[in-house]
Amino acid sequence: MNPVFRWLHSHLIDFTGIFVIGIVIYLVSMSQFVGSELSIHIPTSFQQLNMIFLSILIEAIPFVLIGVLIAGFIQIFITEDHIRRWIPKNKFLAVMMSCVVGALFPACECGIVPIVRRLVAKGVPIYAGVGFLLTGPLINPIVILSTYMAFGNDLKMAALRMGIGFVAALVIALIISQLFKSNQLKHSLSEVTQSMDQPKKHHSFINKIDEMLKHSIDEFFDMGKYLIIGAFVAAFLQTYVSAKSLFLFGEGVIGSTIVMMGLAYFLSLCSEADAFIGASFRHLFPSTSILAFLVYGPMIDLKNTFMLLSVFKTRFVFVLLILITFIVFICTQVTIWI
Repeated sequence: MNPVFRWLHSHLIDFTGIFVIGIVIYLVSMSQFVGSELSIHIPTSFQQLNMIFLSILIEAIPFVLIGVLIAGFIQIFITEDHIRRWIPKNKFLAVMMSCVVGALFPACECGIVPIVRRLVAKGVPIYAGVGFLLTGPLINPIVILSTYMAFGNDLKMAALRMGIGFVAALVIALIISQLFKSNQLKHSLSEVTQSMDQPKKHHSFINKIDEMLKHSIDEFFDMGKYLIIGAFVAAFLQTYVSAKSLFLFGEGVIGSTIVMMGLAYFLSLCSEADAFIGASFRHLFPSTSILAFLVYGPMIDLKNTFMLLSVFKTRFVFVLLILITFIVFICTQVTIWI
């Protein structure tokens, strides 16, 4: 990349970050201080947008912090040789292993993105990365326990979420293995990764920890601005788009499934808490539609889409979005006969 262009690109990103932080400060301060001091009437809808926006950020940021710390650890302590030894050569076995590891790994859909980016940059095949990306936020032990509790200690819904989610993730990752051969990381990110992965002198453990923390900080600010943008858009849609408008698809099983998947995407709930929201719809929608809500949201939502677009090529993200939507819809419809 041309040094001048790289300089301009870097400063443009910095300016964008400052602009986004300014929006956050504005949203936080306006409703609490400016309105009371200047006696300006702030619309209730704006206050609601502010509350939803902040709640999404407060809910997501701890998991993003965990994710970037793990990503920093992978960058400093995990080498390409480790990756090559751990990942099976066979595509199906690699996908299966990634889905199983993801199922045992407690991560939110926000925190999982930087981890997958670092794994793929280190040499994990993109299809194995997708398996980990989809199962990590969906069927880890914390999510399954919260689902079990949210539905009144109903083991059936928790088991269906785990089983359908695992099968859907496996199918999606296998299809990705046939469609995409390269790692699909953006070119600029690949350049940065290559420069960071060049051979370095041996450092002490303390120095490595210091490098890990520095890398995690960079990763946090890189991911954070896209999380903020996604959270703001999700809050805006929740505030100003009526839920009734989604019922254009009808109230049957198919229509209600589309509605619930749409809600899961735009609400952008944390996977550790979405079961309690899904359970509140039990008297309005059939269990098939609620299951679609529980499976689809952790795999892909609005804020997660922004984060994925910042990391992977646009075509790959949209193909992944279409695949997740189609496969989850088909898999959940099968449960009508269960």
